[in-house]
Amino acid sequence: MTEHAVVIAGGGPTGLMLAGELALAGIDVVIVERRASQALDGSRGGGLHARTIEVLDQRGIAHRFLSAGQVMQVQGFALIPLVISDFPTRHNYGLALWQSLFEPILADWVAELGVPILRGREVVGMAQDDLGVDVEISEGEPLRAEYLVGCDGGRSLIRKAADIDFVGLDPSTSWMIAEVEMDGEPELGIRRDSIGQHALGRRQEGEPIRVVLTDRRVDHTGEPGMSDLREALVAVYGTDFGLRSAGWISRFTDMTRQAVSYRRGRVLLAGDAAHVHPPQGGQGLNTGVQDAVNLGGKLAQGVHKTAPEVLLDTYHAERHPVGARVLHNTLAAVALSSPGDRHKALRDIMADLLCMEAPRKRLAGMLSGLDIHYDLGQGHPLLGRRMPDLDLHTHDGPTRAFTLLHEARPVLLNLAEPGGFDLSPWADRVRLVEARHDGPWALPVLGQIPAPRAVLIRPDGHVAWAGDLADPALPQALVTWFGAPTPAPEDPRPGRH
Repeated sequence: MTEHAVVIAGGGPTGLMLAGELALAGIDVVIVERRASQALDGSRGGGLHARTIEVLDQRGIAHRFLSAGQVMQVQGFALIPLVISDFPTRHNYGLALWQSLFEPILADWVAELGVPILRGREVVGMAQDDLGVDVEISEGEPLRAEYLVGCDGGRSLIRKAADIDFVGLDPSTSWMIAEVEMDGEPELGIRRDSIGQHALGRRQEGEPIRVVLTDRRVDHTGEPGMSDLREALVAVYGTDFGLRSAGWISRFTDMTRQAVSYRRGRVLLAGDAAHVHPPQGGQGLNTGVQDAVNLGGKLAQGVHKTAPEVLLDTYHAERHPVGARVLHNTLAAVALSSPGDRHKALRDIMADLLCMEAPRKRLAGMLSGLDIHYDLGQGHPLLGRRMPDLDLHTHDGPTRAFTLLHEARPVLLNLAEPGGFDLSPWADRVRLVEARHDGPWALPVLGQIPAPRAVLIRPDGHVAWAGDLADPALPQALVTWFGAPTPAPEDPRPGRH
């Protein structure tokens, strides 16, 4: 039996991101992935939202994805555009980048960090005890891990084996989606009829055409084929536009479910294993990547035994509400997209409302992930929110706040006079940076906020404490998030302590 600190079931975006986070923290992690390569054979996520780009920037790898995709305003609610170009972030846009391109880039980064991926295998069983988890895989000897994380999708075997309920709504609508070549040149855009909403589109000339068709029935069994696609095109458009071939064809529904708990003992869930929802708003991949970044630092401390075990429970406490909010807004988007004059009237009113400043900012902040606020109690407006990527002046020269997070290590950023707090009892876990920032502080949706004199930043980029270094809440925050202080070594000289 091979032993690892953490086994991750599933090598999609969530599993890869989590593996990278753990590797940066020095954790022995392995991914078990059923696919023989990172190639995808069907439709997946089509882009990255602003907060996900920020998360990648925090690790110093955003440029890899930006160079492969197309920067554009992609935010929208039920196809009502939401521009975020005025949001106070370096990345006040989205990135059009298919998951088939995103995954290999992320996998290359993970490979550089030395994470092994057991390809062509999958987890087929597991049993946990007080000390760890025995993991049975489809090929090869079993694995033993301190923790097992299920990133294995909506049908997650890990979730089922851990006996975690997956509650929510059954499908009410089904869509067929495909990437095709056609002899004819169809009119691109959105069409609505008595059945629902349909679309034909491509991002640039020469690309295959993406097809999305609302199904007339929900109760399908098996994957659709060319004859199903041709029949559906004719039913909607009166022609199949000379349909010649399809790179892939699949279906998705508006089934909406969430795990009641993201943790059971030494087994945790992230990404689609923890929450599934319709793809409206393109939030699935983004939510999974952010699950991984939230979990990574906490799980690393669980392995290193530097923080109490209860720290892992904050993963569910923080990310479950975020997932629930995603499910809620996608349900609303599906309802707004439903056929009929009544729903059209509602769409028109929503479009009018979202032209107004406050509603636009509120929904755009939610869908982009830039407004995420973990409830860490009362305090500075920054508490529990993402740290803005400030331009900083340090003793070593200019830098950015996100650059300080490249190693996924927590940072105590002192923006006042040097000194004022002894961080040495946590110096093995938390980095102290003395810096200066000239300029206002602003957050998406909230706007300008008072500048704190110091900020404690978690590895995921969220603020664990903000205030004055003399604040007695600072050592308490350090203990809560990064464990007890390390005792000072005793002086070996006689009579010295």
